[in-house]
Amino acid sequence: MSIEKLINVLVIVTLIQLMVTIGLGVTIRDVISVAMNWRLAARAAIANYILVPACALVLLLMVQSTALVATGILIAAACPGAPYGPPLVGLAKGGVPAAVGLMALLAGSSALVSPVLLSITLPFVAGDQPLAINVVKMDETLFLTQLLPLAIAIAFKNWRPDLAERLVKPSKRLSLALNIVTIGMIIAVQFPLLLAIKPAGYAGMLALTLAGVGFGWLLGGAGESQRVAMAFSTGVRNAGVSLAIATVSFPGTEAVTTALAFAIFQTIVLVLLAFLWGRWT
Repeated sequence: MSIEKLINVLVIVTLIQLMVTIGLGVTIRDVISVAMNWRLAARAAIANYILVPACALVLLLMVQSTALVATGILIAAACPGAPYGPPLVGLAKGGVPAAVGLMALLAGSSALVSPVLLSITLPFVAGDQPLAINVVKMDETLFLTQLLPLAIAIAFKNWRPDLAERLVKPSKRLSLALNIVTIGMIIAVQFPLLLAIKPAGYAGMLALTLAGVGFGWLLGGAGESQRVAMAFSTGVRNAGVSLAIATVSFPGTEAVTTALAFAIFQTIVLVLLAFLWGRWT
């Protein structure tokens, strides 16, 4: 097995484990409480599936990035529902229950929406390169590796809550270990390309991350705790899903490198921002 195929397998396994970990910590009530609040759900959809990808596209067209670098950023921008959302919201002293519901709702819906969204945005940065993705195939892949494991884990949480509670901690540890191994392997393979990212590239990542937080805050609705939950849930993108899309559709390219660089960079920025936000609050 080649190193690229091994990375693809690891990314898929890590994504499945990540979704199981999310599901074991979420109740159906958490998801329903957000889904039934249709105003909040609609604003979350607008912020995550329209404003953030549109902002990413505008920034990329302004700086005229190469096609594959732009692809990596667009993939990250199209993938919300990161499991780090609720911990960031907690660090920022926001509404964690709302963040949990938003995370589950966005993680589940992105399995269907993100490939469609990418099929719309990628042609704007492709130039003369064939960057189109197979929407049906990608939807099937994300359904099996993201939506289905998440749904099964949530159902198990509600069927056997005591057992699920005991499994959450070891599941988180396994998920962390898989993330470290997977990201470590990608860094080892893509290290020269990571070093080649210019300061302007990181400035663009910073602008997109802060824009996501801003969009979430503006559309968060009434109550500061809910606005903080929306802000950080929108600002943080789902690294597991974005890497899965990048490694499956564009293996061994700058798209994978850029998606990984954005995942690491946004995490550092948002942890610092959440810490400062919480201290200020």
